Amino acid sequence: MERHYLLGNEAIAHACLETGVGFVSGYPGTPSSEVIDVLRVQKDPAYYLEWSVNEKVALENALAAAWCGIRAICTMKHVGLNVAADPLMTSAYTGVTGGFVIMSADDPFAHSSQNEQDTRCYAHFSRLPCLDPSGVQEAHDMIATAFEISEEFGLPVLFRPTTRICHSKGDVELGPVSRNTKKGEFHKDPRQYVVIPAHTRILHKKLNEKQHALKKRLVERGLNHYTVRGKTAVIASGIGASYVQELLPPGVSFMKIGAYPVDEEWLGKFVQQHDKILVIEELAPVVEEAVRQVAGCVPVFGKINGYAPYEGELSPAVVSLIMAKAGFLEKNPFSSKDPVQNLPSRPPILCAGCHHRAAFYAMKKVFGESAIYPSDIGCYTLGLQLGTVDTTICMGASITVGSGIAHSGETRDIVCTIGDSTFLHTGIQGLMNAVYNGANMTVVILDNRITAMTGHQPNPNTGVTATGIETTPVSLDAVCRSCGVTFVETVDPYDLTGMLRGLEAAKKKTGVKVIIAKQMCVIVARRAGVKRGFYAVNPETCTGCGTCVRFGCPAIEIIDKKARITELCSGCAVCVRICPTGAISREAKK
Repeated sequence: MERHYLLGNEAIAHACLETGVGFVSGYPGTPSSEVIDVLRVQKDPAYYLEWSVNEKVALENALAAAWCGIRAICTMKHVGLNVAADPLMTSAYTGVTGGFVIMSADDPFAHSSQNEQDTRCYAHFSRLPCLDPSGVQEAHDMIATAFEISEEFGLPVLFRPTTRICHSKGDVELGPVSRNTKKGEFHKDPRQYVVIPAHTRILHKKLNEKQHALKKRLVERGLNHYTVRGKTAVIASGIGASYVQELLPPGVSFMKIGAYPVDEEWLGKFVQQHDKILVIEELAPVVEEAVRQVAGCVPVFGKINGYAPYEGELSPAVVSLIMAKAGFLEKNPFSSKDPVQNLPSRPPILCAGCHHRAAFYAMKKVFGESAIYPSDIGCYTLGLQLGTVDTTICMGASITVGSGIAHSGETRDIVCTIGDSTFLHTGIQGLMNAVYNGANMTVVILDNRITAMTGHQPNPNTGVTATGIETTPVSLDAVCRSCGVTFVETVDPYDLTGMLRGLEAAKKKTGVKVIIAKQMCVIVARRAGVKRGFYAVNPETCTGCGTCVRFGCPAIEIIDKKARITELCSGCAVCVRICPTGAISREAKK
């Protein structure tokens, strides 16, 4: 055994190497992305790996591999599980032969997400087991357990780390890497894998029959356990269990729930030994509802009666407040501190030289503030600060929301934005639908050649696979035309004149028009050694009008009522084109 200081996702990735995984798929989504990012750079791997075009595709690929008898893992974030929900639900019926782990990383507090969804609810809905780690070491250890339970019961297993576990670091005991080179083989069994109604009714009954033994096994494996110390008890799950153990006073019993479903008989015996129960968990009251079903007259404190919040992320301070409020601590050991006043706000912003900013500038110039701007999930959601993002719901929804607004009777211009990866994820169907049903709108595909927001993972538009193998890139132009779009123009957003002309031409036409704003992500360009030069402001010519600053580039600032360009400049030169006095020019040297 070796001990290493690792990020939670690194520990999970290494556990996959230890368990002889044979198939890895997923779609990047914070906080899950680093698992595949670690696995895809391993030398001479004994497994197949891919970034899939979306989570549904990823799950179906991995499920098929598990049907062939090899161990498979599929990674995504919690909202990605919505996309994969269709095959997830039916995979519980078909089952698997090789171990199959579905990592769905939850994001309490919505650090980088549009909601605070709880994957455990999907586990209950699908009747699949779900493992819920409380720390980095346990996240590592649970991978092997998940594969073993999957193979024992012939079921996919959900694995639910949260942001605090995925992105925290800790000492982790690692085991040896397995060099399993097992090849998969599909054995035909239509009664198992062809889910027509006659087969489904039988498979559903078999799934239900597995539940009793599954609940018992989770206790036998030590995933759910307790210690009786007194007449009051705290029951906790996930990262909350770690915080409770740090704060638990003497004489208070403790139960940790590390896996679902929970054995009601086992749970009831523990609860009935106590006079008062406090339940601590993040997001949905999954454990609390199970406790209340077996509690009888025993008082239960938790989310349902207002002692713990439904939303947000747990921390030692939050847990101590809950325990003190419920009478499990005499006082809160964490003193509250008022935040420092008058600090400048630091909202996230687009990078200096990001071509999305130029595209948004041109859109607003052509269509104006009164236009409606549906947008999507990606770096470009930050166009909100530039007044060019009016809606953001989920992956691919910019085009469908725009189409819906167009058919509602709205007469203003509709201009939606979507990234290249997001367009390939779930935007194509929306575009096809908009054309088919005669929507009147402009679609701007912000093509930066990469999946930037989640860590610069490649996609089918990039021309390289997850493991670095060159492949044929998808033509966004050809895809759009094949969906029936007759006006498709590809423009360089750094060429502001060309960008404006393209948008103006689109505005004059009816129906669905597509502008592909194509330019390499500025961070990828920098890493690739692309040099565009640096720009400077002539203070003699600058009038301090602020046009360049209002453009929003963080490389431009006002000093002594004059604009100044800092070392953040990436050389995009858009500021040169928007300066009304011609005060900005390229420097000879930087």
